[in-house]
Amino acid sequence: MTIIVSAGIWIVTVLLIILLFFVECILTMILFPFDRKRKIIHSQCFWWADAVIGFNPYWHLQVSGLENIDKHKTYIVVANHQSLADIVVLYKTRMQFKWVAKESLFKIPFIGWCLFLTKHIRLSRGKFGSIKKVYREAAHWLRRDVSVVFFPEGTRSTTGKMNEFQNGAFKLAIQEKKPILPIVIDGTGEAIPRGSWLFKKKVTGKLTVLPLVETRDLQPSDLAFLKETVHRKMECLIETI
Repeated sequence: MTIIVSAGIWIVTVLLIILLFFVECILTMILFPFDRKRKIIHSQCFWWADAVIGFNPYWHLQVSGLENIDKHKTYIVVANHQSLADIVVLYKTRMQFKWVAKESLFKIPFIGWCLFLTKHIRLSRGKFGSIKKVYREAAHWLRRDVSVVFFPEGTRSTTGKMNEFQNGAFKLAIQEKKPILPIVIDGTGEAIPRGSWLFKKKVTGKLTVLPLVETRDLQPSDLAFLKETVHRKMECLIETI
């Protein structure tokens, strides 16, 4: 039974990704002159995420703190990172944003094509020129009132505890005077089977949106303070979950 259910989950997930790509493709062609920020294209990921989560009987997601999101504000969103499932669950916030996503994701058929169509930000790790380009693109979107999502740990945590944060998102927040919106994700580390394609146990994930951390009065010298403040707030919540 596990084999049949797991096969069904993967087949449905792949079909949903393919469907999302074709929907985004058609809408991009129709709305190109009118949707330069790709907001309508991006919003297609909302029903897609609902479907991916809803069709997986092994996944249960609890979402809280949505009242901390002001749809009229632009944020630098920082989230901890446990697995690829984080990408799916973050769409449950119903926020407009651009990901900072590693280059390898853009090379995956259909998934990468969707990232390209929605104009997410490509990061080539280990290339200084790419990092500078990421910051320029992120600042461009922030100035056009589109939030940007960073995983400031850089790599996925395999322990359940957060890794140290890198400086980039926080330096950009101070530079652009945009508030930080911390989002804590828990439980997704086990959502996608490792070393096997079989789903063997039910997983409860939690997504919690914390109150924003304001940056408008901060100076570049406050970088370490801001980074440590956000890390501490997120870590304290993870320890209580």
